Amino acid sequence: MRNRGSVVLIKDNTVCLIKRKRDGLVYYVFPGGGIEEGETPEAAAEREALEELGVKVEIHKCISKIEYQGTQYFFLAEILDGAFGTGRGKEYTDKNRERGTYLPMWVEIDKLSALNVKPMEMALKIQSL
Repeated sequence: MRNRGSVVLIKDNTVCLIKRKRDGLVYYVFPGGGIEEGETPEAAAEREALEELGVKVEIHKCISKIEYQGTQYFFLAEILDGAFGTGRGKEYTDKNRERGTYLPMWVEIDKLSALNVKPMEMALKIQSL
């Protein structure tokens, strides 16, 4: 169990998700990852946005905390700089990880409930915003 920090990026009625393909499954997750020793959840979310998406973000507020294999913090954030889709984290550079594929994308908010989004609780919350 590891606590995680994630960003929720919304623009033009779309939300940023990472399309994952792993072990024959296709699912979508919010950009984010494990909180490292001495790191705040906000700092982890900022670092992960840069690693996974290639963008610098500003954290606005925590919109949800979900207990699932540790505490997952979801922060509403805004892109400040960078080029979306140019992340260079281990997900993309370490080919020996065998953790499937990662594809950052913008997904229409009204289509979220039709996708396998993890956690679905966050997808439904965003649809209700």
